[in-house]
Amino acid sequence: MSQIGLPHILFLSCALFFIGVYGFLTRRNMITMLMALELILNSVNINFIAFNKFLFADKMDGLFFTIFIITIAAAEAAVAIAIIINLYRNSHSLDVDDADTMKF
Repeated sequence: MSQIGLPHILFLSCALFFIGVYGFLTRRNMITMLMALELILNSVNINFIAFNKFLFADKMDGLFFTIFIITIAAAEAAVAIAIIINLYRNSHSLDVDDADTMKF
């Protein structure tokens, strides 16, 4: 039975990061772009936890950074959802190209 090591976790994190980048760059819907951004932030959290566990097991620095990123991501999601709702009320579309031509 093999044990999950640092390369496995880093591969998962790298895959999540590039899926998030691909989703952010190819989608035009603001909600899916926000979800892709959250996926990128979660891949960074996985990196912090993995390096903290395998390299600095006696310290808590990676965990503190992860908690900080989770709180920042929650605040970012709340503000982004509020902006998206406001844009949807004015333009009746979640497309990024439609929001670009909107009159305030």
